[in-house]
Amino acid sequence: QVQLVESGGGLVQAGGSLRLSCAASGGTVSRRAMGWFRQAPGKEREFVATITWGVPTTILYGDSVKGRFTISRDNTKNTVYLQMNSLKPEDTAVYSCATSPVVTRTAARYDYWGQGTQVTVSS
Repeated sequence: QVQLVESGGGLVQAGGSLRLSCAASGGTVSRRAMGWFRQAPGKEREFVATITWGVPTTILYGDSVKGRFTISRDNTKNTVYLQMNSLKPEDTAVYSCATSPVVTRTAARYDYWGQGTQVTVSS
């Protein structure tokens, strides 16, 4: 059973930066993809980014964050990060990390989820 714990959310002004962390424990994630999704009130869950643990590394980004967000991992800490730069008010959402046996943008393919962390971007 994999447990995922996110941290790093908070309140930031537009144009600012935040870094989210997702620590995995309780299971093997070395052959899994780790993804970030977000959900704003009244909106559907949106794919943000995903990264594979293994080599070669595969990274995918959602169109709305490409060029502003960077996903990375630290294998020694079983932790995945999401560096968010040039934040906009429309980035406000609950951000959740999840893991999947395949690299995909589809939320339904992710079988373990964290509890989520709130990111609020003020204008």
